[in-house]
Amino acid sequence: MKEKRKKVCFAASCGGHLEELLMLRPLMDRYDSFIVTEKAAYEVAIEGIRYYYLMQVNRREWSCFPRLIVNSFRSLWLCLKERPDVIVCTGVLATIPLCLLGKLFGKKLIYIETFAKVRTPTLTGRFLYRFADRFYIHWPELQAYYPKAIYSGGSILR
Repeated sequence: MKEKRKKVCFAASCGGHLEELLMLRPLMDRYDSFIVTEKAAYEVAIEGIRYYYLMQVNRREWSCFPRLIVNSFRSLWLCLKERPDVIVCTGVLATIPLCLLGKLFGKKLIYIETFAKVRTPTLTGRFLYRFADRFYIHWPELQAYYPKAIYSGGSILR
């Protein structure tokens, strides 16, 4: 009997968070992977990997909640269509519905706090910390905010 490969969703906003996530490309190649990111002015073309888009969400704009609602429906569709076993996320706000729906469906959530945050946590990280099965940080200063986090010193992205 052929062993089923785990299906892994890699989720991040566009820009730096996505760049950090793409450093995990060797891991993406080991699993049946797909990427979820925000729709930006440029196309994300990662050869050999499926990708899907969410709406960009800015918490300072009036359209924040309507966009989160749209992303919730898109995330539900993605969860039902792709049925990931694990969600690996580097944030931000647009990915929260996907992460929460994944947990609701009993999937594993791995959150990687952004490398750019050295002394203070992100809002998304603070929110998803309580839901994450594994939570990684790159800086020891963040251990005060995330006592159960795994300090990787940046090695997770190598």
